[in-house]
Amino acid sequence: MKIRNILISQPAPNGCSPYVEVKEKFGLNIDFIPFIRVVGLSVKDFRTQRINILDHTAIIFTSRSAIDSFFFLCEETRITVPETMKYFCMTEAVAFYLQKYIVYRKRRIFFGKGNVPSLIETIVPKHKNEKFLLTLADCYNPELPLSFEKAGLNLTRAILTHTVAEDLSKVDLNKYQMLVFYSPGDVRSLLENFPKFKQNDVLFGTFGNATAAALKEANLQTCFEAPTPEAPSIAQALMLYLEKNK
Repeated sequence: MKIRNILISQPAPNGCSPYVEVKEKFGLNIDFIPFIRVVGLSVKDFRTQRINILDHTAIIFTSRSAIDSFFFLCEETRITVPETMKYFCMTEAVAFYLQKYIVYRKRRIFFGKGNVPSLIETIVPKHKNEKFLLTLADCYNPELPLSFEKAGLNLTRAILTHTVAEDLSKVDLNKYQMLVFYSPGDVRSLLENFPKFKQNDVLFGTFGNATAAALKEANLQTCFEAPTPEAPSIAQALMLYLEKNK
């Protein structure tokens, strides 16, 4: 089967993208169509977790949507976050997003290089004894909190956001020979939007163990997974797959 059209369940990248090389090298069309969107938890749903934010001395943010939800919940519940609170973010971009809510230069803000090991390296030497609030989405990868716990951190898991399926009624799946999913939520969205979907000749690529597991649970098969030592990103995994099967 010749692959001509690929759908990736992510927003279109801004600026330079590694997918440009993939498209040009193999003469492909790649469409970026998000299958899910992230929304903040309501105060009612957050309270069911019985978490006291002020019991914590540090917060770990993995996304900007988690930051939005956190400060919304603080405002709605009339919680004033002390200036002594420490903020640890997965990337520098997520850390800079805190400027929307706090005076950046006056706060204790730290960030990693986009992965858990680099963030742990930032935390462990000087901040290991803090009591952390780890902000998560409802479909989080269980390996994420386990990595922090294995590092000996005292943390509370807090679900701050949840994913909802986008309306994909205008998407013609018959156009695509390959679908690439980044989260279990993408798989759920596929099944909700297309309950009669059959894999047939459609190929799947996935990012993360949880996504691959969700696909398998839905009785669908993946042709490649990322990250791997050879392909830490979907773009690289896709390139390797296409080179092998051209």
